[in-house]
Amino acid sequence: MNANIVLLPGDGIGPEVIHAAVRVLQVIAEKHQHTFNFTEYLLGGCAIDAYGISLTEETLAACKSASAVLMGAVGGPKWDDPTAKVRPEQGLLALRKGLGVYANLRPVKVYPTLVAASPLKPEKLAGVDLIVVRELTGGLYFGQPKGRDQREGHVRAVDTLEYYDYEIERIVDLAFRLAQSRRKKVTSVDKANVLESSRLWRQTAAAVHTHYPEVVMDNMLVDTAAMRLVANPASFDVIVTENMFGDILTDEAAVLTGSMGMLPSASLSDEGPGLYEPIHGSAPDIAGKGIANPIGAILSAAMLLRYSLKLESEAIQIENAVESAIKSGKLTVDLGGSLTTSQMTDTVISNLF
Repeated sequence: MNANIVLLPGDGIGPEVIHAAVRVLQVIAEKHQHTFNFTEYLLGGCAIDAYGISLTEETLAACKSASAVLMGAVGGPKWDDPTAKVRPEQGLLALRKGLGVYANLRPVKVYPTLVAASPLKPEKLAGVDLIVVRELTGGLYFGQPKGRDQREGHVRAVDTLEYYDYEIERIVDLAFRLAQSRRKKVTSVDKANVLESSRLWRQTAAAVHTHYPEVVMDNMLVDTAAMRLVANPASFDVIVTENMFGDILTDEAAVLTGSMGMLPSASLSDEGPGLYEPIHGSAPDIAGKGIANPIGAILSAAMLLRYSLKLESEAIQIENAVESAIKSGKLTVDLGGSLTTSQMTDTVISNLF
């Protein structure tokens, strides 16, 4: 296997955890005689500092021609001015749109060793193994019109929540396909009692369900889903939802694992490279201290192997190595341990042999 992987380390702890994931990928490449070629570009705040924009055309072109893209978090206090015309998050949204990665997969698995790290009672966490399928290129984050104006002496802000039936159909169809190889249950999350877009979502999901009679589907309002995620998380298998709801629910689900540093994600399209990133933020308060948890980034690299490079066996090896490291009790600070980013990565790598 010869693959070209673009790295977008981003801001804050992004470079630290992405370079940890690269170390793991390099070991996998050497062990299985693959060739992974890594090229690095700027995205987010660091790109604003260097170029005045958060995503350059050169970076986007490189990502489009790559086998896969591995990315860190963007943003931080330096670029947090809400009145700024250029913001780090604009580059992230433009990248997702430019690559056409409409499906964001966020697996959430609770390791028995880490139950004590979660604020939930242990009995609530038994058997939790779910995946959230989030629509990524529609909804409030992309709808038009968007902006501010003056109305009757007051400032008015507008965001548009917009979905087409085909956007809903393709993401729900993917959720059902994933459920077929899991526990055969899909929970479609919406706000159909209030939003017209959610009523279209629910109607379209029902139509897609007719093609998968072996899969059980239920509809759930987003506020109920938020409650159920902490009250009975093991009841979920595959959750599918729109962009903003998915953004919020997956951060909530991170509490189940004990740390946002544990969770990976994959953003996929029907064609072209996938985009892989840990779901945590740039954590500027610990940037440069060498204590960031690299597990989310390492597991994102495993998803890269699985979905973009079709190297299932190698992906499983990384996931097993992470699980073995966690079972050994060797953990980073966020999980109650004392390992540095580098030491945690060393522990995972040692379990690859």
